[in-house]
Amino acid sequence: MTNHKPEGTLRKGWTTGCCAAAAAVAAFEALVSGNFQDPVSVNLPRGETPTFALSRAEAAGDGFQAGIIKDAGDDPDVTHGAEIIALVEPGPADSGVTFRAGDGVGTVTLPGLPLAVGEPAINPAPRQIITANLEAAVERLGHACDVIVTISIPGGQVLAEKTMNGRLGIKGGLSVLGTTGVVIPYSCASWIHSIHRGVDVARAGGITHIAAATGSTSEAAVRDLYKLSDRALIDMGDFAGGLLKYLRQHPIEKVTIAGGFAKLLKLAQGHMDLHSSRSSVDFDDLAGKLADLGGDDNACRQAETANTAMEVLELAKTFDLPLDRALGDRVALGARETALAALSGDVELEVLVFDRTGGQIGRAG
Repeated sequence: MTNHKPEGTLRKGWTTGCCAAAAAVAAFEALVSGNFQDPVSVNLPRGETPTFALSRAEAAGDGFQAGIIKDAGDDPDVTHGAEIIALVEPGPADSGVTFRAGDGVGTVTLPGLPLAVGEPAINPAPRQIITANLEAAVERLGHACDVIVTISIPGGQVLAEKTMNGRLGIKGGLSVLGTTGVVIPYSCASWIHSIHRGVDVARAGGITHIAAATGSTSEAAVRDLYKLSDRALIDMGDFAGGLLKYLRQHPIEKVTIAGGFAKLLKLAQGHMDLHSSRSSVDFDDLAGKLADLGGDDNACRQAETANTAMEVLELAKTFDLPLDRALGDRVALGARETALAALSGDVELEVLVFDRTGGQIGRAG
């Protein structure tokens, strides 16, 4: 995912679940009438009625399948441009809608997710959107909705390697996501969703200590420090607030937050979104921390006019005192205080600060 949000008004897009619903409706109409509706429209929970052109429309298996090319708008979605295919086949009488995972769609293998182990990774909200639109087609066409819907995403197994599905125990492909059917550009909803599901999987697996990291360097360092399994690691990225608010309602016994100096400095200064475009370092505050730890006037003036937090850390390293470690500890303490304010009292919280090489330079808790 790109870290740079474009300027200007951004175009909304449509979720994988929305595209799957449109493809399923088109395939269902062909199953009933022998003809594909192209373009095809769907109704979404908040009242939107997007229309899609079909990328494919053909007989397949015991039924028909249709495809939609996903348009995620201006969001850097890993599935933007992917083809979402729905195969609809007759099911047993009174069976309702049955979902199956086709090529490129994953299967749930671990407890803790909102789907049972063995189920296709088609989340509850997309299932509801697909089912509701099929039932609306039933009313229009006068045909029973006892069908098997198989969702496929060609190339999905490769695309899934760019997601957190492996850690969540979703094997073989992507998840079909989308609560509202609409992609809001740069909302990062899928990332925050994965953070929440990672906590759920850890809790269901009886894991009592998780580590949430801002990046790959701090993750590797904390994994090595505590010998943690993949299921105990949460790729928090910039979304400290997304993690902490969820942990408040779904606590785990011990939580380690691990990150780089600049990211955790922002947390120490009260920011819950640590992205460079959505929060910034308060250099006056950082210079004050430096002064409190014995930095001279010249050092503090340089800190106030620094371009980056790392520049200040490098400045601290030039002193005879172990000031860089003291500054790292001060940042860790501040970050821990911010995080604790967002949590319940049921969590043992630790914060670790690492430099760019993975060396630990701060600790609190």
